[in-house]
Amino acid sequence: MEPLLSTEENIAAIASAISPGQGAIAIIKISGPSSIKVVKAIVQVPGKQLWDSHKILYGYVIDKNIQKKIDEVLILIMKAPRSFTGEDVVEIHCHGGLIAVQEVLKQVLNQPNTRRAFPGEFSQRAILNERIDLTQAEAINELISAKTTKAAEIAMSGINGEITQQINSIRDNLLDQLSEIEARIDFEDDLPPLDSQGILSNLTLIHERLSRLVHDAEQGNLIRNGLKVALIGLPNVGKSSILNLLSKQERAIVTSIPGTTRDILENEIVLEGIPITILDTAGIRETKSEIEKIGIALSEKTLATADVIVLIFDLSQGWTVDDEKLLQKIPKSTQTIILGNKSDLAKESKGKPKEADVTMSALTGKGEKEMIEAILKIFNATKVSGIQVALNERQLDLVTLAIKALERIDTIAAQNLPWDFWTIDLRDAIYKLGELTGDEVTEEIHNRIFSKFCIGK
Repeated sequence: MEPLLSTEENIAAIASAISPGQGAIAIIKISGPSSIKVVKAIVQVPGKQLWDSHKILYGYVIDKNIQKKIDEVLILIMKAPRSFTGEDVVEIHCHGGLIAVQEVLKQVLNQPNTRRAFPGEFSQRAILNERIDLTQAEAINELISAKTTKAAEIAMSGINGEITQQINSIRDNLLDQLSEIEARIDFEDDLPPLDSQGILSNLTLIHERLSRLVHDAEQGNLIRNGLKVALIGLPNVGKSSILNLLSKQERAIVTSIPGTTRDILENEIVLEGIPITILDTAGIRETKSEIEKIGIALSEKTLATADVIVLIFDLSQGWTVDDEKLLQKIPKSTQTIILGNKSDLAKESKGKPKEADVTMSALTGKGEKEMIEAILKIFNATKVSGIQVALNERQLDLVTLAIKALERIDTIAAQNLPWDFWTIDLRDAIYKLGELTGDEVTEEIHNRIFSKFCIGK
């Protein structure tokens, strides 16, 4: 991505999702010093409508080369500094779909000093103009991609500045400690001795606050990205029936014929606020069918990528040698739940008994709640409702580095090293927290962050 520090040009992009037949209205956003002039050049506004800030005008976008109306539009004007970017911003609300919106955008981009926006460039300009900070911009992006209501709530906390408030509070405390130490270094003879234990106690409290943020970030990652849960087992143990039960719809074909599922079926659901991708795999067994072999190979690959594996066996058949072989194929590092299905037929069990983590009947639904609880309990996902603020991956990495810097100070203190050594790691922790909020961010880091944003934001 090219440097985005210059704000002399106007930038434009489609700011709404567009798809054939999906949405009657599309929005094109233009921001920059002459954005109003750009729009005036391509529209025809009947009557005596005033181009005032925060007013909506009605008109037509015109291709002036052929004097042809392209679309009927509404125009929303937001003059600086009362706009998202802090610059003059104009939104053109045109008809949705693919053709009309692209034709309108083409007219905009044909105007002088106007170009297509890079991903995240509107948000970056908002930061450069001090309308929002970096954590708020990232939270906006997270709100756009939120998969659950809880994920949206956490994103809104970030937009409201709660992440910045917490980090700045901690950073200010560290700056106070640093200034106390540096004062003693510079004016040691004029000031009373510094209480090293007092400073260490304070740093311990800061360490605990940062550690809580790390813990909540790990839980927040579940809320944002969810879990990938693979249903595996021998043919005809009820994997597809369980997928349909969880999905509340007929996603998979269910028959009494073993080997019906030949491909990996995916379905996204939300359990207790956590997005879950359920993978229904082909039954793993010895077979001569080439098509079924392909499905089984895909199932075995899934074992290495799933966050949780639910190994399903048939209670009416009992635990078999083949079930045990399948259990041995699961990577030891992968969380596994052994689920006994067909509890409604368990009295007829013919095989070796096996103590299951959960038993259920996909036919009657009995045991479904217990299965869901078992999946969520593995990652303490039942406690995510209390999380209000959750750092993203970039922010989490920086807090982790700040924690390590504080831990190095403990080592320095234990070795009775001079105060100068304390300041090195204190400065490092302060810098990392400043990088988190954007106070210490370089242009290169800015570009890297915003390149992951969607175009139009």
